[in-house]
Amino acid sequence: MNTNPLLQKLNPYPFERLAVLKAAVQAPNDKAPIAFSIGEPKHPAPKMAEEAMVEAMHGLSIYPTTKGSDELRTAIARWLDNRFKLASSPVNPATQVLPVNGTREAIFAFVQMAVDASKKNPLVVSPNPFYQIYEGAAYLAGAAPHFLNCTAENGFKPDYKSVPAEVWKDCQVLFLCTPGNPTGAVMSLEDFREVLELADQHDFIVASDECYSELYFDESTPPMGLLQAAAELGRSSYERCVVFHSLSKRSNLPGLRSGFIAGDANLMKDFLRYRTYHGCAMSTQVQAASIAVWNDEQHVVDNRALYRAKFDAVLEILSPVMSVSLPEGGFYLWPQVPGGDDERFAQELFAKEHVTVLPGRYLSREVDGVLPGAGHVRMAVVATLEECIEGAQRLRRFVEQYTP
Repeated sequence: MNTNPLLQKLNPYPFERLAVLKAAVQAPNDKAPIAFSIGEPKHPAPKMAEEAMVEAMHGLSIYPTTKGSDELRTAIARWLDNRFKLASSPVNPATQVLPVNGTREAIFAFVQMAVDASKKNPLVVSPNPFYQIYEGAAYLAGAAPHFLNCTAENGFKPDYKSVPAEVWKDCQVLFLCTPGNPTGAVMSLEDFREVLELADQHDFIVASDECYSELYFDESTPPMGLLQAAAELGRSSYERCVVFHSLSKRSNLPGLRSGFIAGDANLMKDFLRYRTYHGCAMSTQVQAASIAVWNDEQHVVDNRALYRAKFDAVLEILSPVMSVSLPEGGFYLWPQVPGGDDERFAQELFAKEHVTVLPGRYLSREVDGVLPGAGHVRMAVVATLEECIEGAQRLRRFVEQYTP
């Protein structure tokens, strides 16, 4: 029996590789496991989400529409306008917003809609290290992924000026991730200006993954987003621009599977058409919870304060023994490991301290002889403050005894 041959191009997911790495050793039974490996928020979900879902249970007999309710799209558009200062170019909730069942689903589906595989050598360009869905979506859309290395030398952001013109000629979708996963790097207005000028010149879509945009450490300087940059640059129609946002990280609701895509009305029209056949409408109960949460900011401010306390505590413990610093955004640390062998480091840390981190090489691909994730591990600072402190103390003890 034959299946889609493009499936054979998919690489093992990072956590599959991590499971194999850990299975080769035995963790100490006398130490409780501490996981810094997966970016799953552990802070309490806002009570208002649960209350709104319960109140909406009478809607179980109603088919939800793919486009979502007017109330939800209006709440999202209002949040976008307020958060990213779009008063001069407000988002139209009727034509420029679509709710999605988590941004993983939306990112994957959007690439299937956006890529024209009939063209020669279609490319989906993304940062490296990267969120694995960019790669898988490219392959299954009949395109090839093309990676732009993000290293300390360039501030963990792609060097767009060094990209050959033939790559931009074949590019159909350029993924941004700001704040970056795993590095936490944030794009500036000039960075956005550069990619938008390239998009105009070579006619590709700029897709900005902004799922970590609400996790930052200075309340006075929230990270800029693509739509905000476009508005400031006079691109009021948001042509060629789409952004992805989620309640998973912002509101500690990964199980709700709720987010949205917004931007270019023409792209939204085509994506709605695709999704109507794809069959992925958001339930009315999830819509109700999402409306309540998008309309509230206080729980988001409180959430940032919890992360700020954890980063302060963990960095105080680790900074004397590791090359690690506070990211510009997100909830990951991206430390360099002694000796540069991130796989060995992660495996021995698990075997000796029952602490799990993700080898950075699992999040990147080798390009031009460089594997930009190698020599780093990703640490998700998501557990309780007490667990984060305990995990950091174990990690420091391990580093002090580690022989590369």
